[in-house]
Formats: sequence, C-alpha cells, structure tokens
Amino acid sequence: MTVHQVVESTDDCVLPKNETPSISSKDVIPLEKATDLLPHDGDIKSSSRPNTTEAMNVPEDEASSNGHSSVARQSSDLEKLEGDGLPRVDGGLHCWLFLAGCFMVEALVWGFPFSYGVFQDYYTIRPPFSTESGIPAIGTCATGIMYFEAPFINLICKRWPKFRRWSAPLGLVIIVLALVASSYAKHVSHLILTQGILYAIGGGLMYVPNNIFIDEWFVKRKGFAFGVNMAGSGVSGVIIPFVMAWGLHRYSQRTMLLAWALTLIVLAGPLLYFVKPRLPHTDTRRTFDFSFLRSRTFWILQTGNILESLGYFIPTIYLPEFARIVLGVSQAEQTMTVSLLSTTSVLGAVAAGMLVDHFDVTTVILISTLGSSISVFLLWGFASSASLVGLCLFGMFYGFFAGGYSITWAGVIHVLRGEPNSGAVDMGFMIGLFCTGRGIGSVASGPVSEGLMYASMGSIGAYATPFGGMIIFTGFSALLGGLAWVAKEAGWFGKEVSVVGTEEGE
Repeated sequence: MTVHQVVESTDDCVLPKNETPSISSKDVIPLEKATDLLPHDGDIKSSSRPNTTEAMNVPEDEASSNGHSSVARQSSDLEKLEGDGLPRVDGGLHCWLFLAGCFMVEALVWGFPFSYGVFQDYYTIRPPFSTESGIPAIGTCATGIMYFEAPFINLICKRWPKFRRWSAPLGLVIIVLALVASSYAKHVSHLILTQGILYAIGGGLMYVPNNIFIDEWFVKRKGFAFGVNMAGSGVSGVIIPFVMAWGLHRYSQRTMLLAWALTLIVLAGPLLYFVKPRLPHTDTRRTFDFSFLRSRTFWILQTGNILESLGYFIPTIYLPEFARIVLGVSQAEQTMTVSLLSTTSVLGAVAAGMLVDHFDVTTVILISTLGSSISVFLLWGFASSASLVGLCLFGMFYGFFAGGYSITWAGVIHVLRGEPNSGAVDMGFMIGLFCTGRGIGSVASGPVSEGLMYASMGSIGAYATPFGGMIIFTGFSALLGGLAWVAKEAGWFGKEVSVVGTEEGE
C-alpha cells in the first residue's frame, strides 16, 4: 500500500479532482499525528487484502460530519470489499443472522437479571432465604457487575483480538455453571456468589463483543443495528418476568434456574455461531488515548451518571414486592408492573436517541431526570398506594423517562470529542466507562435500598408505607442525574461543547 492509497481512504483528506487545496495554519497536522495515518508493518503483513477496511468502519457520527460525499465514498469502499469475498454490510443473510444473534444474546443475558424482582419476592417469603439479609444484593450484583466490567472486556478484546471470537462461548459456559450452582444454594451468600457475581461475569463476556462486531457489520444502518441490539433487553423484560413468576409459583427456584440454563444452551448456543466479526482477523493490537481523564467535563458527566444510577434500579427490583405488600394483588399483577416498566423503557430509549440527534444532550438529560423524578414523587409517592392502576401508571412513566437516560451517552461522546484536551475518544471504550458508572450505582443501590426498607417518611400515600424512604431516595437520585445540565448552565463545560450533536466543520 502506498501513502497515496492511505490518504485516499481517509475521509478528511479526500479532495475533488483537479482542485487545489487552500491550507491554513490550523489545517497543518503535527508530524507525530500524521505518521499515524501510515500503515504499520504488522498491518501490511496481517492481511493480503487492501487496507480499505479501515475506511469502512469510520464511526457513524464521524462520517456524518463529512456530508453526502462521505456516504458516497463509503458505498464505493463497500463494493470493493464485497468483491474481496467478505459478507455484505447493512444487509444480506449473514448480516441479518448476526443481528438476530445479537438481539437474542442481549435478550437472554439481560432479561434474567432485569426480572430479578420476581426472584426477590420469592426469596423474601420462602425459606431458607427469608430469614437472611442481603437478598437485594443478588440482583444489584448481577446488573452492576455486568455494567462495571464492560470497559475491561472491551480492552481485552482490543488488546488480544483473537479473544473476541471466544468471549461469548466462554461467557455462556460460565452462565450455565452459575445457574446450576445457584439452583443448589442454601444461603443468600451462595446466591450472591452464583446468581449474582458469577452470572454477571459470564453475561459480560457474552454481550460486550456485540458492540464491537456491530461496528464492522453495519455502516449506513449502524444506528438501527444498535437499536435492535438494545431492544432485546427491553423485550425480554416484558416476557421473562411472567415466565419466571409462573414457574416459581408452580414449581420451585431450583427447577426454574435449571430450566433457564437449558434455555440458554438451546436458544443462545446455536446463534453464537453467527455472532462473529465480519472482517478478517489481524494480530494488530490497538492502544487507547486516556487524555479525556484530564477533562473536567468527563467527570461531571460521569458523576451525574453514577448519581442517577443509585436509584435507577430500585423500582425494577421492588415494584413486585410493593404491589404484594401495599396493594395485596395477585402474582400476575405484581409481575405486570415490571413488564410495563420494561416496555415503556424501550420506547423511551428510542425517543431519547432521536432527541440527542437534534438537541443539546444536557437538555435531553434534563428531560429524562425531571420526568423520572416527578413520576417517582407524584405517581409512586401518592397514586400507587391507592390502586394498581396508579402503580402501573408510575411504571409506565418512569420506564419511559428513566429508560432514555443511558441513550444520552452517545451525545455525551460528541461533547467530549469537542473538547481540545480530551484526545481521541473511542466510542466503544467510552460507553463501557459509562456502563461502569452505572454499575457502581447499581451495586451501591442494593445495600442502600435494603437499609431504607421499612423507613416510612410521612403519613400520606406510599410515603407512609415501608417503602417511603426508598421512594424519596429514588426521586432525588433521578433528580441529581441532571447535574450535567446545571454544570453547562453554570459555564463549567468548555466553550467547544456549548452545542452538542455537531462537530467542527458541520
């Protein structure tokens, strides 16, 4: 490959034919950065195909800044690469089978911990677990660690590319072992270790590579692909709680855990064959730029993310128990509260994604935090104690507004890329870091919520119930998630990020 070829495959360097560029001082690229455009010896030796694959996989948000000409160039690159025998991107049998596999992995891996509220209600009233403390920590460990480990697994997959292909099968084996072991648990500590920690380790190994592979399989429809992938957890959150509630009532905890292990083997196992990288394997190891850690903006955004996460999972875990203790409704009606929350969270995620594309990300964060906190204070605090309808309304509104908070991470990345001291921001790694922030909040919310249980905080509505303190904590946690909006209005962000969703030159 010549230097001329490398320049042609870089969007920012392509010029119309027969046109002389006008170069200003700000257009001059430092020598140390310019050398990064040149191919390394390992890159040339690792594959006989042309290195135009890199041009294909420019992140969508970067490609959009170059207008329609960038899309045309990518289309040309696709035709060249498809001629090399690689599967099609953005369509074709292999591509759709890959996306179906991602959807199923996301649904099966996340659907189980997201329906933990049903298991918590079961463990709370049945021996040998009902006499022990720490039951909420089982669910928060599972979800928290799965969030927390995302950037570390991402680093491993980038550092040792061969591991990407074997990460998901290894994760499936670990999850099955965790479920089988938890079915024979005799104490809550056993469940925390197996159904919580061990399950989370396997779950992370299964779902994290999906985001890396999607970047290879989709170019023009990348946003659609990420949406379908994330929708898996929301859809399973509607179905799995009913299945688990029915099985726990009819059979037992052991039967349902073993049945779920078998379900994962039968459903997820065959599809893992299709969840694989599209591009040929190379031994090139990628390094990361950690300059963003010096950015005050990053730490403000991450702090708001953690504060919001402290209370985010509490309604998902405690709504069935609230419905049973306060309203005395049936098992099916208890499960319905969680399913409605999961359903509207999918809609909220789609809506937030559309808003982030057109508005300042801090505005979208403000909408999410105000909507979720108001629904907690008013609907859960007052209407929910009167009837099941009020509790279902809370689940729907809270799911819609709170469910869109994590989607703002895409807009946050635009903010950081606009900061001169943030360096080269890798999208996959940055999303992993925000997942870690959400995981910290999830793990901490377990003991916090257990400590707030039976702390009534008033004489009216649900505030007078054993869940009063928990409701107030959840509402303020959601409100504090809007820290980023306050910081921007106070001028704590850099001038370069006063407008979000755009980049220099747009």
